[in-house]
Amino acid sequence: MWLHAFFKTLTYHHHHDSHGPHHSHGSHVAPIESKKSGTREIKVVRQVLDVNAKMADQNRRLFHDKGVFVINVMSSPGSGKTTTLEKTLARIAAEIKSAVVVGDICTTNDADRLAVTGVPVVQINTDEFGGDCHLAAHVIEKAIGGLDLDQIDLLIVENVGNLVCPAEFDIGEDARVVVLSVAEGEDKPLKYPLMFHVCDIALLNKIDLLPYLDYDAEAARKNILQVHPGMPIFNISSKTEEGFEPWLHWLRDQVAHKQQHLK
Repeated sequence: MWLHAFFKTLTYHHHHDSHGPHHSHGSHVAPIESKKSGTREIKVVRQVLDVNAKMADQNRRLFHDKGVFVINVMSSPGSGKTTTLEKTLARIAAEIKSAVVVGDICTTNDADRLAVTGVPVVQINTDEFGGDCHLAAHVIEKAIGGLDLDQIDLLIVENVGNLVCPAEFDIGEDARVVVLSVAEGEDKPLKYPLMFHVCDIALLNKIDLLPYLDYDAEAARKNILQVHPGMPIFNISSKTEEGFEPWLHWLRDQVAHKQQHLK
């Protein structure tokens, strides 16, 4: 069963040592039943999500006790989330003690790029057991075993590129961020509503391409708000860093708020 599967991890340490050993999203997915003719119904997905929710609550308690603000960054492949995180870390790492957990089916490409910023990076590859399309709470629990949470104020989880599965699994994060690029189409929030419903903010990325695309950014914004009314949306370019200040201001405020309970 995947709950006992082995995860291949690779930890990077740069510039400082790492030592190994506000809200819960819960499960947003209705019970799904698997049936075989002539046999009893087996609620497999419900059981998996319930187990995951318990582990996520355990992670959340640990992060709370350590004062670590955790964001779960999700998107489809190619949205520019790794570049966004590169630029983000380059601008905040000197003031906010940060670390990253990167999820991919194969390769350490994204982790290699993020490690250049000097923050500790843990790579999780899911190919060892068939290539899961998401990170689950027990995977995060194992990944943070290689990090000194007492030396971290911000933990960024870059989830596997997918607009479906990651939205279903709480990992114990404080906030969920969805990255949508202008190259993907304005209707993505309507096609994948769960992702945009469970996320706390949206980054509309690659706005530097707008002059060259037939893309209606206002329509994309309206579609996001149709699924999630009131959701903060930041228009950014991970290439030029246009629009980064409101995003970084939000991030700094969230980290500062999480730290307050330790004082």
